[in-house]
Amino acid sequence: MNSQPALHRPRFRSRAVAGLTALLLPLAALVGLATPAQAADSATATYTKASDWGTGFEGKWTVKNTGTTSLSSWTVEWDFPAGTAVTSGWDADITGAANHWTAKNKTWNGTLAPGATVTFGFNGTGSGAPTGCKLNGGSCDGGPSVPGDNPPSAPGTPTASEITNTSVKLSWTAATDDKGIKNYDVLRGGAKVATVTGTTYTNTGLTAGTDYSYTVQARDTADQTGPVSGARAVRTTGGDPGPGPGPGPGSKVKLGYFTEWGVYGRNYHVKNLDTSGSAAKITHINYAFGNVTGGKCTVGDSYADYEKAYTADQSVDGVADTWDQPLRGSFNQLRKLKAKYPHIKILWSFGGWTWSGGFGQAVQNPAAFAQSCYDLVEDPRWADVFDGIDLDWEYPNACGLTCDTSGPASFKNMMQAMRAKFGANNLVTAATTADASAGGKIDKVDYAGAAQYMDWFNVMTYDFFGAFAAQGPTAPHSPLTSYPGIPQAGFNSAEAIAKFKAQGVPANKLLLGIGFYGRGWTGVTQEAPGGTATGAAPGTYEAGIEDYKVLKNTCPPTGTIAGTSYAKCGSNWWSYDTPATITSKMAWANQQSLGGAFFWDFTGDTANGELVTAINSGLG
Repeated sequence: MNSQPALHRPRFRSRAVAGLTALLLPLAALVGLATPAQAADSATATYTKASDWGTGFEGKWTVKNTGTTSLSSWTVEWDFPAGTAVTSGWDADITGAANHWTAKNKTWNGTLAPGATVTFGFNGTGSGAPTGCKLNGGSCDGGPSVPGDNPPSAPGTPTASEITNTSVKLSWTAATDDKGIKNYDVLRGGAKVATVTGTTYTNTGLTAGTDYSYTVQARDTADQTGPVSGARAVRTTGGDPGPGPGPGPGSKVKLGYFTEWGVYGRNYHVKNLDTSGSAAKITHINYAFGNVTGGKCTVGDSYADYEKAYTADQSVDGVADTWDQPLRGSFNQLRKLKAKYPHIKILWSFGGWTWSGGFGQAVQNPAAFAQSCYDLVEDPRWADVFDGIDLDWEYPNACGLTCDTSGPASFKNMMQAMRAKFGANNLVTAATTADASAGGKIDKVDYAGAAQYMDWFNVMTYDFFGAFAAQGPTAPHSPLTSYPGIPQAGFNSAEAIAKFKAQGVPANKLLLGIGFYGRGWTGVTQEAPGGTATGAAPGTYEAGIEDYKVLKNTCPPTGTIAGTSYAKCGSNWWSYDTPATITSKMAWANQQSLGGAFFWDFTGDTANGELVTAINSGLG
C-alpha cells in the first residue's frame, strides 16, 4: 500500500566509506598534451600532501598564472616511484601510464586570469613523492630547474584576542620555507581578507554576535602558497545569539523528525506528539519523506500523507475525518496540531537514505527542481501546513546508498535555487553528513557557500558506528568527542561541528543531531567499547537497531564513553543516548553557540517524551 523508504539511517555502511571519493579515474591510457596557451615560465604548479592515513593519502596540486595574460588551458605532468599511484581524483582529468601521470583541466576550470589559481586533488596509494613536474611542457616552478623549490609550511593555528562587537586580533606562529617567507594571506571563511608581512592582523568591520572562521596561508619569495593553517572560530560580542528563523529572537531550534511510515506498524500518529507532551516542547517538525525522482520533488506515500481517514479517537482534536473532506491523513492532523500549538513550524523533508539517488539528476537544472518542490509544498490543499522545505541529500558529491559525482558546487547551487524560489518567508534547510575525516564527505561540498541561502543545517551526528560492521569493533554510534581507540578518526560530533565552522558555516546555523535509538551487536564478550562481535543484535524492526523506549528497560546503561551511554546485556552490546547524556550534549551545544538540536525520530521516545524533555530543558 505504501512505498516507504528505509529509516533515516544508516549514515555510513562501513568505516571505509569515509575514505572514498566520488570520481573514479580512467587509468587506461595517457592523454596527449594540448598546445599550451602560454609557456610554463608564466605559470607554476605546486604540490602538497593534504593528508595521510597510512594506507593511502590525499595529494593536491595548485596551478597559478604568474604571467600578465590569461591561460586558456593547463596540463600538469609528474612521475611517481614504483608502488605509488593515483586511485581517484577531482577537478581534473587524471590519467596514468607506467609511473607517469598527467592531469588536464576540466572544461570549466581551464581559463586562468593573471594571478589566478586553480586546485585539483587526488587520492593515492604508496608513500612516494612526485618528481619531474611539468606544466604545459615546461618547468612547474617557472624556471629552468625541475621540479622547483618547495612551497612553505603551514603557519600555526591563529589565536584570537581583543574580540569586540566589530573586530578581532589574530596572531600565529611563522611558517618556514627553504628560500624564505614573503607574506601571509589571512582567510575568513575560506576567502582572503588581507595579505600581511607580519604574524598578526586585526580584522575590523565585523558584525556583532556573529560567528567567523579564520585560517592563514604563507607565501614564499616565488609567490608559492603553502597549506592553510588550522582554523580558529571566533564569535564577536553582542548581537542576538539565536538562529534567526526559530520561534522567537534568541531562542533555540528544537526539531524532531516525524516519519510518514510510523503510522503503520509503529502505530505512531500526529496525536502522539500531543499526548506525549512533546508538541509543547519542540519548535519545528520535519515531515519525512518526500521522494526525489525524475528531476522533481514528488509525494512519498499519498495514503499516509493525505488519504488515510482518522477516527475521532485517533485525531488531534477528537473529530473524525469524513469521506468527502478535501484533506485527510497526517497532513490534516498536522494542520490540527498547529492550530493547537501555533508556535510549531513544519517543513517537508525530501530525500533521505533511500530516496537520495534522484538528487544528482535534479541538480542538473536547479531552477526547475526548485520549481517542482515549490509547486508541491505550496499545493493549495496543504500549503498552510508547511513553513518551508528540508533537503536530505545523502550525499552530495560522495557515496551513500548510491554515489553522486555532481561536483562540490552542486549542493550550493541547489540551495541557492531553493531560496530564490521559496523566498525569505519560508524556511530552507538541509540534513548533512557529519563525516569529518580527512578528505571525507564534509570536504567534498561547498557548505559555506550554501550557508548564505539556508536557515540551518541538521548535522547528522549519529550512525558513525554500528553493526553494518558486523564483527565490530563495538563503538558508540553517536560519540560527542573522540576517544582512545575510536575506530575512525573524524567520526564524532565535535570534529564535525568544528569542520563546518572552519569551512565558514556560522555556528548558529548548525544543529546537533541526536538519535532516539541505539545500535547494537551480538556475540560480544567484552563490556568496554572495542570488543569483537558476530553480527547485529536483534531489534524489533531491524537487526542492529532498537528504540530508546525499549532499551531503557531491556538493556539499561552500564557505562558512558565520549558523551554517550553503552550497555552490555548477555552477549548483546548497545550504545544509545539517555536523558542524562542528552542533557550534557545540549550543554555542549550551548557552549558552542549552536542554533539548537534535532533528533531522529519521535517514535523512539517514551510515551511521556522524556528524551524531548531533556532536549528542551538542556537547550533552555
